[in-house]
Amino acid sequence: MGPEPESLWTIVLIKGFDQAKTRLSAVLDRSARQELARANARRSLIAAAGSGCVLAVVSDHDAAALAREHGVEVLLETQSRGQNTAAASGIAHAVGKGANEVLLLSSDLPLITNIEVRRMVEAGRALASPAVLAAAAIGRGGTNALYLRPPLAVDLQFGPDSLPKFQAAAQAAGAYFAIFRSDGLALDLDEPSDLELLARAQA
Repeated sequence: MGPEPESLWTIVLIKGFDQAKTRLSAVLDRSARQELARANARRSLIAAAGSGCVLAVVSDHDAAALAREHGVEVLLETQSRGQNTAAASGIAHAVGKGANEVLLLSSDLPLITNIEVRRMVEAGRALASPAVLAAAAIGRGGTNALYLRPPLAVDLQFGPDSLPKFQAAAQAAGAYFAIFRSDGLALDLDEPSDLELLARAQA
């Protein structure tokens, strides 16, 4: 008899580095934006380590190579079709491998740590099932990480104002919804002002 399938899959969503961080173009050149995206993706992969099976859903070969360097299974999209499609592909892959719960992580989080990822998993597991636990982004109503048990507990709502949309989707599906407050998961780098917040956090 083979080993039991891992119940938890952590899915890191990595955008292609070539087109990363375009909204920071006013303050960072293309090379700097690519390096920032690569560094953040590396951080997320390291933070995910040890939280079940780890899968990186990527849209280019550079990101795939980085994920493989960290010993992570890779799902390479043939074309980038947005975060919801990438997340859905990752969830379908994990469910096919026996996942009973998933944690979806953005690769854009410069303060993410292994401790915060583990804390979020523990908080999600403490909720009654079906459970939806969302890590709120600073200031824009976004969602930087999402724990689901079972993995298909709600329809995916990533994008503008995703946090209230996830709450509404959970209520419609009869799932328990909670917000996970975490300084390590709250900051994502989308606007020049986010770089200022990062500098203050690291001071």
